Amino acid sequence: MKDIYRGSLVRLSDESPEVLAKAFAKWDRDTEQHRLADDDPAQLWSEKKLKEFIEKRAENTSKSFRFSIRALEDDALIGGVGLWVNSWTHAETWLGISIGDRGYWSKGYGSDAMRLILQYGFLELNLRRISLGLHAYNERALKTYQKVGFQLEGRMRGEGLRDGVRYDSLWMGILREEWLALQARQP
Repeated sequence: MKDIYRGSLVRLSDESPEVLAKAFAKWDRDTEQHRLADDDPAQLWSEKKLKEFIEKRAENTSKSFRFSIRALEDDALIGGVGLWVNSWTHAETWLGISIGDRGYWSKGYGSDAMRLILQYGFLELNLRRISLGLHAYNERALKTYQKVGFQLEGRMRGEGLRDGVRYDSLWMGILREEWLALQARQP
């Protein structure tokens, strides 16, 4: 059995609240990164405030499975990924990912992390469906999600507003049987 936390470019890890707060404070100062990952207005938080938020969030773990993403080549903390279970009965969850360190953008790290979290969700958590949402202007993320097997399931036209311009929100999903079929085609 292979290591479910290790891919070809990244590994999933757990970090202390101090380490996460320091990384998040740095990444949140990159407004492009923030706008790609979140539709809330950009807001600067201190490391102390972020640490408190992370500690409080860690208390609720029955339906959330969060991991840090570290690059294998240098063990750098480059982002985070997680699953938030909507329903254990229906075996469905939402996925979120962010590569916070722009030095690792467009180099396959996000795709590798996506493959790991899908494997975790379908094999460890025995999920049937994994869904996600994104902003239509985040074309790099859209390509990554399609590459790992997500299908476009819906579009909310003009749902968001950035810099005075309306944008669509996209909803995507992948089913367990679709993911298994992709795995069967892998060499």
